[in-house]
Amino acid sequence: MTAAEWAAAQVSAVRDDPTARLALVKRTYHGPFGQAPRHLPYRRAAMSFMRWQLRRGVLEPPHGIRPGSPWWRAVNERLLRDGCEAVALSGHLPGPVSANTVNYWMSFADRPTARRWYRAHNASVVAAYLEHRELAEAENAAERFFMNVVLCRVLYAHALVAAPRLSLGWLRSLAPLLGDPRLGMTGIFLSLSRVLPDAYPLTGDVGSYVDRELEFSYMLDYGVILPRLQQLYEWSAQEFDAPELLGCIRDGSMTYAWPFEDRDVWHPRHSLTVRTVRRVLPARHPRRSTDGT
Repeated sequence: MTAAEWAAAQVSAVRDDPTARLALVKRTYHGPFGQAPRHLPYRRAAMSFMRWQLRRGVLEPPHGIRPGSPWWRAVNERLLRDGCEAVALSGHLPGPVSANTVNYWMSFADRPTARRWYRAHNASVVAAYLEHRELAEAENAAERFFMNVVLCRVLYAHALVAAPRLSLGWLRSLAPLLGDPRLGMTGIFLSLSRVLPDAYPLTGDVGSYVDRELEFSYMLDYGVILPRLQQLYEWSAQEFDAPELLGCIRDGSMTYAWPFEDRDVWHPRHSLTVRTVRRVLPARHPRRSTDGT
């Protein structure tokens, strides 16, 4: 049995059991032999992301009382499969690797660092987004809006660690600490329950959710992240060797399963806080902000 076949079998076994999916993620951070103390601290961010998906019910089986989301289930399976395959390869099952994203997980397994964890995790997320765009198009408008919010949030958290100047400008010395997936502070950026309601499917229109967004989250999304979006996606496409990611943004507006003609949704409402943040933390020119420093 190859590593890819073993990984596929692990995922198949938990496909319709959300709690078992969570347990499988836990096991991957223990490595192939049950002892991986340098990897365990990074489990914190991964588990937070998984628990949020469980609370929303997006991972529920399609035949359940409240069926889950085909798109979220597929994205989650890609993360599980890539992580499991890296564990199998580390445990000396034969290759070859099924996708380049597995190589990023192997790099993290060999030498765990915050940047390597983000690159592995987010490369798998981006690959899943690109692979399952058709499933995304079948979701309602509110869900598709938040798919874009989730993507820009995880990309930004990665940039805090790997491209501090891009992500936080003159406050770049604070960026790696704020984004470290081993620390609780990263929850400020990855705690999606602050952004997206714990319910699936969403029943309101996009405007109603934006209006209810917490002030800090609104300031972060519209004041800090959105002015850097184009640079962030360009940097991320290079970081993951995924040029197709640039098809998810156009002229600074997110376009994953979202029409460019409806880009006004990414423009902030009148907000003194957002204007102040944009003045204090201006986005830099791409040539100065994508150098990874």
